[in-house]
Amino acid sequence: MTGLVVKELWGHRRRLAGSLVAVFLGVAFLTGTLVLGDTLAKSIDRFFANAYAGTDVTVRNATTVTEMPGQLRGEIDGSAVDRVRGIAGVAVAEPVVQGSGQPLTVDGKIIESQGPRVAGNWITDPELNPYRIVEGRAPRTPDEVVINRATADRGKLKVGDRTMVLTPQRVPVTLVGITKFGEDDGFGDTSFTAFTLEGMRKHVTRGDDTVTAVTIRAASGVSQDTLAGRIRPVLPPGAEAVTGDELAAQDRDRVDQFLGIFRAGLAAFGGVALLVAAFSIHNTLAITVAQRTRESALLRAVGASRRQILTLVTAEALAIGAIATVAGLAGGVGCAALLKLLFAGFGMGLVAQGLVISLGTVLIAAPVGMVVTLLSALGPALRAAKVPPLAALREVATERPGPSDSRIIIGSVLAAVAVGGVVWGALTESMAMAGAGAVMCLIVMVVLGPVVARPAATVAGAPAARWRGVPGVLARDNATRSPRRTAGAATALMVGVGVVTLMTVFAGSLRASVEDGVAGSFHGALVVNAGSNDQGGFSPRVADEVARLPQVENAAGLGQGAVRVGSDNADVRIADPARLGKVLALDVAAGSLAAADTFAVSQDEADDHQWRIGSPVPVTFADGSKQTFTIGAIFRNDDVAGDYLMPRTAWSAHNRQALDRVTFIDLKPGASAADAQKAIEALVKPYGTPKAQDRDAYVASQSEDMNAFLGIVYAMLALAIIIALLGIANTLALSVHERTRELGLLRAVGATRAQVRSMVRWESVIVALFGTAGGIGLGVFLGWALTRALGNPFAAETLPLSIIALVGALAGILAAIRPARRASRLAALTAIAAP
Repeated sequence: MTGLVVKELWGHRRRLAGSLVAVFLGVAFLTGTLVLGDTLAKSIDRFFANAYAGTDVTVRNATTVTEMPGQLRGEIDGSAVDRVRGIAGVAVAEPVVQGSGQPLTVDGKIIESQGPRVAGNWITDPELNPYRIVEGRAPRTPDEVVINRATADRGKLKVGDRTMVLTPQRVPVTLVGITKFGEDDGFGDTSFTAFTLEGMRKHVTRGDDTVTAVTIRAASGVSQDTLAGRIRPVLPPGAEAVTGDELAAQDRDRVDQFLGIFRAGLAAFGGVALLVAAFSIHNTLAITVAQRTRESALLRAVGASRRQILTLVTAEALAIGAIATVAGLAGGVGCAALLKLLFAGFGMGLVAQGLVISLGTVLIAAPVGMVVTLLSALGPALRAAKVPPLAALREVATERPGPSDSRIIIGSVLAAVAVGGVVWGALTESMAMAGAGAVMCLIVMVVLGPVVARPAATVAGAPAARWRGVPGVLARDNATRSPRRTAGAATALMVGVGVVTLMTVFAGSLRASVEDGVAGSFHGALVVNAGSNDQGGFSPRVADEVARLPQVENAAGLGQGAVRVGSDNADVRIADPARLGKVLALDVAAGSLAAADTFAVSQDEADDHQWRIGSPVPVTFADGSKQTFTIGAIFRNDDVAGDYLMPRTAWSAHNRQALDRVTFIDLKPGASAADAQKAIEALVKPYGTPKAQDRDAYVASQSEDMNAFLGIVYAMLALAIIIALLGIANTLALSVHERTRELGLLRAVGATRAQVRSMVRWESVIVALFGTAGGIGLGVFLGWALTRALGNPFAAETLPLSIIALVGALAGILAAIRPARRASRLAALTAIAAP
């Protein structure tokens, strides 16, 4: 049997090449996602190892108000530095003072980065400082700074340049050095600007002697735990001592939560690619097994058992799977590199350096590739084993002409259950129920595919039959006479298109929800927008200066921060409530925003906690101080203002650097919006040139990240579509081989090469249209259900769906290029004489 397997593989190598490529692409993509995830995790581990490599103990504020990575903690009393230095076993203790610091380019624009924009003092002890000077020198005076290499490159800054740092006030500085974070150009995407300690006191803390932390190096022979135990008794209230190992582990765990979501998302895309590959493999093997019916029967007639036939087909699948999986593991490295470029191209550059190939990646990708291939071959192998020996003596139909009654009945029952589950989950906002129904819909698609293939192909082929004459009629008939084969080829494309459509509808609905919410809250003319980086911002003085412009009726700034409400971490919006209420439609349900010191909460949050006007709300700030606020207003519209609206006066008492993310502007009646926008653009230029936008531009900007997300989704799912196209092309190629005599007869009775090419091409388009239409329908239905289950409005944008449909039709033309050319080149007499 081994020799027979080798002969069969070699004899049908062209037919099986499509299956091998499909498995290869699926395994390569899965491997690439796993490699990228491992590389990112390794890079993050390296970052934190470098960050705390020389730190034995850190003294910091004990209060935590957010789990978001990169957020600075509150300050502690500066006396902690001298207290720590007097502890036995402390070799070096240096104060760490950090805050917001946004360097500008030479021409006064913010240097964009997706990570935190941090200013801090230069740590003079090289073992405690994870940054090192690679060009120039360390700062010596309060107006000198060094910045990390990545930030300098983005801002095109060099040593000796005079520029500004926003703290948020404009601070004129001289760049005297470029740094690296270990061997990297920065700590991820963090922008780090280092002053002297005196410079931080002067420009950031404004004379305040508090510190962000104290970083400590132990004397030789003193362990981290021992030193931390000695330090804790002398600390001021609200401070804690944490070992370097504990600090690295805490930060790593915080990032791992987000990394886990990222890796799961990548793995899901890899799973889609493999699922599409599985359908392509199954259809290819099903056709080849059907075409080899007489061959299998002859083997049975000369003594081969059913087990041996089953083993023969299974061994062929194993060989295909093994070769493709090994190649896919190697190709996964290149796929990971392409994925890194993809994310970078959409403005989401990853901190991963190099590529990490772990044993776990091989142990996951290799078995998955083999199992997918074997499961795809199981059905065809069982059908081959059931071929009776007498089939060798007669012509046997390659497949049943129509679906069986049992398939129709079972498929209909499953469809009713699946649709019912999806609809019920949508109406009751149960994501679990909607998700279970969505999975069952995939099963229904496979079961009912051959049932609907014939009528669907008839409808899809009607234009070709009407407009393309005889080739169009033959193309339609070829697609309808083998419904199982047509459904098998279309199902792979249906899955890919369905997922693309689902993500399009889902993202479009989220975008519509965001845009409707923002548009419903803000009815003014202009805004000043800090951009997409949540940790950026500009001085609250911008709102005051804008309000004094002659064209402006009202202007109010809005910032954001983190506190602890009761025992839960919470995001808050910071503003002057009285001014904000004049530019935003907050729909106040109770109380009033008229006073500048009003503390307000959303209706949903009030309902959840059973609060009302006058209810006390205990709040803990990042610096550890506690304050009880009294609810003065409850508002319904929380799309912009969030769940908690805190007066700026209260926030500024506990945070030395207040930043606004946006300033909302309402113009006076009759004022020119264009003139006002020009005046605002000139006014905000000294603040790093935040964007002055009209209302429509601002509303659209709130969903820019969604557009980047969709771009990545489309690019990653393109591989699944390519695999599906290979499946269609392979099906057509096998059909051409099977219909060699038929094609020869067509040529003999006068069909031209162009007509034969047209016939095959239109058959491919019909299959592609069937798969595309089914995928769009399924994707829209599931997209509606999932968005409703999440409580979001449903929005199916016509243009993206039209583009998906057009791409599906073009895909059919592309898939038919090679099979159509091969069919048209068959010599008539040779084809007629074919067995």
